[in-house]
Amino acid sequence: MKCIKKGVLLVVYLLSSKLIWAQNEIGPEGHKLLWFMLIVAVIVIAAIVAYRLLPKSATNTGKKLLSRQKVQIELAKDRKYYPDRLMLKIKNTGKVDVDLDQPLLMFDNFWLKRKFRIKGMSNRNFYPLYLEQGKTHSLEIDLTRFYGHDKRLKKFPKAKVLIQTVKGKRLGSSSVFLRKTLFKF
Repeated sequence: MKCIKKGVLLVVYLLSSKLIWAQNEIGPEGHKLLWFMLIVAVIVIAAIVAYRLLPKSATNTGKKLLSRQKVQIELAKDRKYYPDRLMLKIKNTGKVDVDLDQPLLMFDNFWLKRKFRIKGMSNRNFYPLYLEQGKTHSLEIDLTRFYGHDKRLKKFPKAKVLIQTVKGKRLGSSSVFLRKTLFKF
């Protein structure tokens, strides 16, 4: 019974495709294409007008669809070589407020990376941090605490800070060289 149904469906499909292929018309006529474009334009214009004229609901706070979170990150050191402190400055240059997660400090050797989450300063935790539009956040990172944790970190030539939002979106990074190296990587 299933074979008969499959055979009938196959014959109907082949006959219908034969009818479609038998048409001589190559493309749409000019006036049909113009009418189609006109209908699409009217629908798009009606959607834009309806979006602007309809009142905002209580759940929609009026945030823009394409609002972009953007920060400017600057990492500076107190000495040219073998610094004791790094100064991290984060400025919100976007059009919306940003909720920053704990910065990730990476000591980078060519082959090896050591990663640390920075929770705060002077035994105070203040991350996650809500940074408003146009505001700046500064953080002084004392490297001697990290060197006390692992003495091999003094041999790592590069330090990098990675900034993310609480939701995990990467906003940017900045890096500095802590000592002289033969290759810049």
